[in-house]
Amino acid sequence: MAEQSRRRMRGGLWRGGWFLAAVLLLGGCAGQPAQPGPEQTEAQNRASIHTQLGAGYYSRGQQAVALQELNTATQADPGYAPAYDMLGLVYMDLGEDGLAERNFKQALKLNPNDSDAHNNYGWFLCQRGRVDESLKEFLAALKNPLYATPGKAYFNAGVCSLKKNDVAAAEHFFNKVLAIQPQNPQALYQLAQLSYKAGNFSAAGAYLTRLSKVAQASPETLWLGLRTARKLGHQDEEASYASQLRNDFPDSPETRALLNGHYE
Repeated sequence: MAEQSRRRMRGGLWRGGWFLAAVLLLGGCAGQPAQPGPEQTEAQNRASIHTQLGAGYYSRGQQAVALQELNTATQADPGYAPAYDMLGLVYMDLGEDGLAERNFKQALKLNPNDSDAHNNYGWFLCQRGRVDESLKEFLAALKNPLYATPGKAYFNAGVCSLKKNDVAAAEHFFNKVLAIQPQNPQALYQLAQLSYKAGNFSAAGAYLTRLSKVAQASPETLWLGLRTARKLGHQDEEASYASQLRNDFPDSPETRALLNGHYE
């Protein structure tokens, strides 16, 4: 989860291509800490500035410096919740689970309505296999009508539902994403996959058609498209997918599977 957190999306759900870039935006990641404002005290302003600096270093993978800045922020104002949320992300990145959880909880203690902190803590719990707890956090994030990016929490809830093999819940959450963002490529891909696995190949093809209009092809999308076309008996479409896969991604595992005839 290290890179996913740093880029603020997830989750290493796919290898490379637009999938990786997209998930980095959707993983368990916070919104940017609030900018200092005139209504804030001097201590809050200092805490906000150092939290912004910490977030910047974190995004570049400079975790040690990020920790320094964020600790300075909490020293300037021990009640500044966004600093603890960022500390949770940094410690999560470093594999310091105890410290990560402690800081996420502190952020939420200080600001129980912080949807980004709920989303981040939920993603942490999901990645640690605590799926039921994670879903509670995503739903808590979504209770806030002012949450600017509910699609992130819905998507993460869908991903984590799949960890417990709750396909119905996952489909529900991914469809919630599409209700907000009809062209969301991550949700379209996930629903295409789920449709394919359920044997609903027409639906899988429809999702892939929508996906092709909003995102560049990747080995994963081409491979799913190829197999879907194969199931539907669309030979020309299957051949087109196969040609693009071989030409654009010759070293991918999907191309190797194609050349070996391993379609499932």
